[in-house]
Formats: sequence, structure tokens, C-alpha cells
Amino acid sequence: MTHYFILPGLGNSGREHWQTWFEQSGEHFTRINQVDWDAPLCQDWVDTIDKALEDYDLENVVLVGHSLACATIAHWAKQTGKIVKGALLVAPSDLEAPQYKDAFPAKGFAPIPKEKFKFRTVVVASEDDIWVSFERAQYFAEQWGSEFINLGNAGHINAASGYGKWEEGLEILRGLG
Repeated sequence: MTHYFILPGLGNSGREHWQTWFEQSGEHFTRINQVDWDAPLCQDWVDTIDKALEDYDLENVVLVGHSLACATIAHWAKQTGKIVKGALLVAPSDLEAPQYKDAFPAKGFAPIPKEKFKFRTVVVASEDDIWVSFERAQYFAEQWGSEFINLGNAGHINAASGYGKWEEGLEILRGLG
């Protein structure tokens, strides 16, 4: 049986966010709660993921990352070398872009690892995401060896962009599980 781990980005995912909707769908979802949602340290977030997964058979684990969590998953995979069943990486923030560096006190996430994942990944991106250009999202997908899905003009693919109950996203996720 597949177990899905929800990995929100900066600030966590609120009640109206698609990750919360996924989590409440009743299909073996667990949210990984980070120590500091607002001024995160990359190593803390990586360690929290590793600790959360330690009692699970990784062959049955799918990670569900949004925004900053996508880079965290890349760091976790590079540091640990562990292999899970797959990962859904939605709206991967470009922490190397000037607007991100100046806006949030996240530390240690850049440079973003560019190594191919040793497990199946799907990157879902938008053409008008303020936190990652469409070209950079494609670049990350290419570097990571990920399948790439373009949602068109979907903003940051979060609740503010209208992504609460996101059936298409759940279908993409089921394809990984």
C-alpha cells in the first residue's frame, strides 16, 4: 500500500490548499510538519523528512512537495541517496532567483541540487508563477529527470491561485502511487 507524505512549502499549506485537500481525502496521507515554517533552515527540513520516513518501507512512499519543499526533496535525495517510490513536485520555487532571495529568510536551500533523482518524479508547473519562471521549472524537470506537466496560467498552484480541491493533481499523484 502506498503512503503519501505531504511536504508543504514556506509557511505551511493552509486549510484551502490542495495539499490539505489531498491529506483529507483519506488515502494514507501524512503531513510532515517542519520545525520552522517561516524562517527555515534547509538541513532542518531535510532531517525532518528523513526522521518522518524512518519507519516506512520506502518502496511504498510517495512524496508530495509544493514550492520550497521541492528543493528540500532534491536536497534530501542528494544527501541521503535514499530511493522512494516517487515524488510529485508542484511549483518548484527558484531559490536562486533574486526575488526569492530578497523576499524570504530561507537559508541553505540554494544552490538547488541538479542531480537526477533515482526515483520517478513529476514536476507540475505554471506559465505565470511568480516564484519560478516557466523556463526554470522546465530546466529543473530536465535536470532532475522528471516528467513535466504544464498547467498553463495557474499562478503558484496554491489556494490563492484557485487550487484547493484539485482533482487533476490527485489523478497525477495516483499515477505515481
